[in-house]
Amino acid sequence: MARIFMRFPWRIPSMTIDFVKLCLNVDWSPEQISHVSTRLSMPVSHEWIYQYVATDKAAGGKLYKSLRQGHKRYRKGKTSKRCVIPDPVSIDERPAIVDTRERFGDWEIDTVLGKHGTGALVTIAERTSRFYLAKKVGSKNADVVRDATIELLRPYAAHVHSITADNGSEFVGHKAIAEALETDIYFAHPYSSWERGLNENSNGLLRQYIPKGTDLREITEEEVMQAVARLNARPRKCLGFRQPSVIFNKLCQAANESVALRG
Repeated sequence: MARIFMRFPWRIPSMTIDFVKLCLNVDWSPEQISHVSTRLSMPVSHEWIYQYVATDKAAGGKLYKSLRQGHKRYRKGKTSKRCVIPDPVSIDERPAIVDTRERFGDWEIDTVLGKHGTGALVTIAERTSRFYLAKKVGSKNADVVRDATIELLRPYAAHVHSITADNGSEFVGHKAIAEALETDIYFAHPYSSWERGLNENSNGLLRQYIPKGTDLREITEEEVMQAVARLNARPRKCLGFRQPSVIFNKLCQAANESVALRG
């Protein structure tokens, strides 16, 4: 192993290499690792990391398994049977500020299905921070999804200005959600998943830990929480390679301080 790694320039300190391996083991991409390590005064290029992983693989190592491979950027819109949502408010009526992501507290919601008949995950993402929430539920029943949504968002109710959903039957109880959280709920156009692109993308990332077709009866709530925590701790390019959890907490604190000053 040591002979193989002689090809690498020794100007990369062992502490930096340890940091790279640590980040790979929690599923960060080489680009994410490169930007964060540079910010921590441990500069290393993402090209070097890819080469390091390739050499490790050639030597029998397993670091390559941490790389996210085959991720498809394009996903077809849902083709499930449409239902009639009572008194929906169209996304066309959603405030323009939601599109700009300048306001903290606008969320997107969806459900992720497990293997047929084994339950689902209610997933919610905050548009500005990319902070992500998920909860396992026994079914897509509207009452079950309603209660899970309220449970997930109630701790952040002061920071829930809007929720954007699709037209699935699980969101028939949107009025009760809006009332409980004192918020507004808007519905995307049918078969237009890109109108909730953040949530769709976040669900795709979640599939790294809970693959499509998983029997959710075999997945514990703790495992769901661990997967969500990893996603929220993963630096995002769109956030300047900062972590959603850090950005979310800072925005919550700033919003709370603003309210206190006005009060």
